[in-house]
Amino acid sequence: MCARSAGTTIFGIRYVPIEMPSSSTLSLIAQVHEAYASLMQCASSSDDPNLGGQLLYVCELDRPGRTFAIAGNIAGAATLAASAQPTALRQAQREGAIDFVVNSLDEALRILKNEIRKREPVAVAVSLSPAAIEGEMMDRGVLPNLLLPAAGRATQSPALAAFSTQGARQISESPSKAAQRLLIWPAPAAYAKNLAGFESMIAEHLAAADHLNRRWLRLSPRYLGPATRQLRSIACESQTAGQLVKLLGPPLNG
Repeated sequence: MCARSAGTTIFGIRYVPIEMPSSSTLSLIAQVHEAYASLMQCASSSDDPNLGGQLLYVCELDRPGRTFAIAGNIAGAATLAASAQPTALRQAQREGAIDFVVNSLDEALRILKNEIRKREPVAVAVSLSPAAIEGEMMDRGVLPNLLLPAAGRATQSPALAAFSTQGARQISESPSKAAQRLLIWPAPAAYAKNLAGFESMIAEHLAAADHLNRRWLRLSPRYLGPATRQLRSIACESQTAGQLVKLLGPPLNG
């Protein structure tokens, strides 16, 4: 199935047949974007807001954990996850949710501390249960900066409550903006080998201070997996959406 027919030209931009992304791919983009928007409420105030230097603990590598691990990388955080389930670890690696799988908290901290110092993103999973890791974190005084929203956690352990009491910040779910909608487009044929140019064309329609969209547009394809490499997405209001539809045609999730 193709998103557009061969040889279609819309406002001077030629499209060639592309394989329609699966509904699961489009859903992944939407879920990660929602998590990213929630995380960015905790970002530093600067010319490039991000979570560099902050430790995000996502607990188990279930769907919420994997989603927030991907979003954490896009937002610039250092992310710690845990799972004693080999299948969950493999799936997280396949999806690009984590960068490293290690066997102990010590190994994880060596990686995390280095990247936190450099304010660079990284996602590390320890192949132990969250309960085991949380116990070690408590014993060693490892306090995450950020915790998943309560609704995004499979369990509410005593350790998580203790982390919150000690100053860890629970991420708030991003308030919905009724005027904005996440729209996803494939790269036109003219930009198939110049995705940076495709991003620049979309960015021209964003406000200069729209740091959240600009960071997402620039970094999300790196972490969302191979199925999204030729896709770009932004959350925009109707006026911006209309301008981009004239240039790019209907979005894939339109």
